[in-house]
Amino acid sequence: MKSLPLLSLGLATILSALPLRAEVKLPAIFSDHAVLQKTAHVPVWGKADPGEKVTVTLDTNTVSTTAGDNGRWSLDLNLKDSGTGPYVMTVEGKNKLTLSDIVVGEVWLASGQSNMERPLKETADAEAEIAQPENPMIRQFKVTHQASKDPVDDIQGQWKIASPTTRADFSAVAYYFSKKLLGELKVPVGVINSTWGGTPSEAWTSAEALDSVPDLKQAREMKSQFPAQRKAWADAMTAWIKETGREDRPATNEAAFAGTDVDTSSWVPLTLPGEVKAPGLPATGAVWIRQDVMIPAKSSGDPWVNFPLDGYDTVYWNGRKIAQTTVETFQGLGHARTRDNSYIIRSDEILPGTNVLAIRLFEPAGSPRMPSLPQIGNTKLGKEWLAKAEFEFPSAATGKPAPEPPRSAGQPQHQSARLFNGMINPLVPYALRGVIWYQGESNADRAYQYRTAFPLMIGDWRKQWNREDLPFYFCQLANFGPKRTEPGDSSWAELREAQTGALSLTNTGQALLIELGESDDIHPRNKKDPGERLGLIALARDYGKAIPYSGPVFDSMKIEGGKVILSFKQTAGGLVARPLPETYDVELRLGRTAPLVRNSPASQLEGFAICGEDKNWIWADAKIEGDTVVVYSPKVPSPVAVRYAWADNPTCNLYNGAGLPAVPFRTDDFPAQTLNQKY
Repeated sequence: MKSLPLLSLGLATILSALPLRAEVKLPAIFSDHAVLQKTAHVPVWGKADPGEKVTVTLDTNTVSTTAGDNGRWSLDLNLKDSGTGPYVMTVEGKNKLTLSDIVVGEVWLASGQSNMERPLKETADAEAEIAQPENPMIRQFKVTHQASKDPVDDIQGQWKIASPTTRADFSAVAYYFSKKLLGELKVPVGVINSTWGGTPSEAWTSAEALDSVPDLKQAREMKSQFPAQRKAWADAMTAWIKETGREDRPATNEAAFAGTDVDTSSWVPLTLPGEVKAPGLPATGAVWIRQDVMIPAKSSGDPWVNFPLDGYDTVYWNGRKIAQTTVETFQGLGHARTRDNSYIIRSDEILPGTNVLAIRLFEPAGSPRMPSLPQIGNTKLGKEWLAKAEFEFPSAATGKPAPEPPRSAGQPQHQSARLFNGMINPLVPYALRGVIWYQGESNADRAYQYRTAFPLMIGDWRKQWNREDLPFYFCQLANFGPKRTEPGDSSWAELREAQTGALSLTNTGQALLIELGESDDIHPRNKKDPGERLGLIALARDYGKAIPYSGPVFDSMKIEGGKVILSFKQTAGGLVARPLPETYDVELRLGRTAPLVRNSPASQLEGFAICGEDKNWIWADAKIEGDTVVVYSPKVPSPVAVRYAWADNPTCNLYNGAGLPAVPFRTDDFPAQTLNQKY
């Protein structure tokens, strides 16, 4: 063995005698421009060497602690009597960290799915609002998307001051909420924006809480087994395809199907969504579908394209292949077969005017389906397509059926506890005044289960923060979808009912958005009213402002002389029948509206339905009499129940004197249409 030079040996000996130095570290939520809650107990935490003394100083507060054996340390600052700042905060151990421009004020956690995540730049009147001067009293911390199988300690993100260069990317609802609070309180308002579009509440709930409910525990365990089940299925499907001679064949002339200059005179008209089935199309084999897509203006970014398909697809945009899903790469989403794939089209390939979208569907076992229309960005494609067969498999029996794919766990952000682990757990126990929440669209197809899942999540977060009274204020789902000409059941109405049910928990509040939505856009552009209505709740409930914060709430019912008499709470100056507009919003991003056709044209109030023992719902006439609403119809001489605003996109106009809409409700307890739908 070659000996070390004496100098090197001496240096090695000296270095080995020195202790390994681990710098004091803070999680990302503690950074320049942070907002700290004005309260007596403000946790600050981080990592250091085991046994290392750590001192934190802010304003007149200096607190020290010692890192534990695991290198973690935590202490509390008392900021109850502190001014707003700004301050410098120092954290000192063997090294020293200096954080600048720290302010003390009100901190709220904003969470949920896309309507809370929606940035200001994609909302109404955004340009003028973004251009407002810098306002250091409003700040947001945007948590970077992170879905994790196990709880993690930290996040990525940074605090930003509202300014013309940053404001565009703030959560619009959270921004207007902050602005509402600031206007009354005159103190800094900081929002932690931890959101992810298209996600269910179960993803935001801890595994511990989910496992306390048998249905949700079973779902979590089943989804955790999906990777192994998927591999087994893919192996079995590959073997079945080979055994039955149903291998895919390379497309020999893609341009003849996917090109921008294709003679489509021999193609078959096809209406989707639904089964890709029409005269001349094979039940199994390969089928092409295509559509001309009109883009009104040059895209400013790379939009995703979302394809819910049943079949193995290859997607082409203006003749270029942009993505492919095969048996081997099958992911699965929702039920056993449907996949919901998101691809990206480069912005330089999106042309103003006509573009061509072509999809090759390979299906060895059965006709492909498109359960819902694809989307490009926020725009759903049209229903009219063209289709053409490439090749067909023989229709003779194959001997044994194709293996059934497993039910998918979905993408990581859709899976149980993954977003709690990655985007909520790292924030605990950051001092908060409360939580604002906008979510539910992804739970609407199993709205009845949300009666359990939503309060479970609220209680879970309160347990994590060790605050049983943590304020939790949420947006009820806005109106969305086509207007219906007849009353009946509605999964979105059932979801709203489940949200209203969460008000039985202490320190909860609900902002009504029942008239703020758009029928063709699940992301309504009006985010100012939702933010301000959440702000009203907080100002009234947490800051002692004597202001109305809720619309009329159904209280009781009695039946007299064939009429139903309804009483309400939260009338705030009396019940009001707001005049109905001549049009309703369809898609404001494109300036689309439609004429409003009234269901009860002679009635003072719209949105009421009535039924007798036969449970046959019909539209009713309704009028305000004092503090009550009288509902009736000559077609129902012996009514038993009433519903109000009970539709995905209801037409309704009952308000209180404060200009806030009435909470949708029903007086019946008929079985919910989503009763048996489970996560």
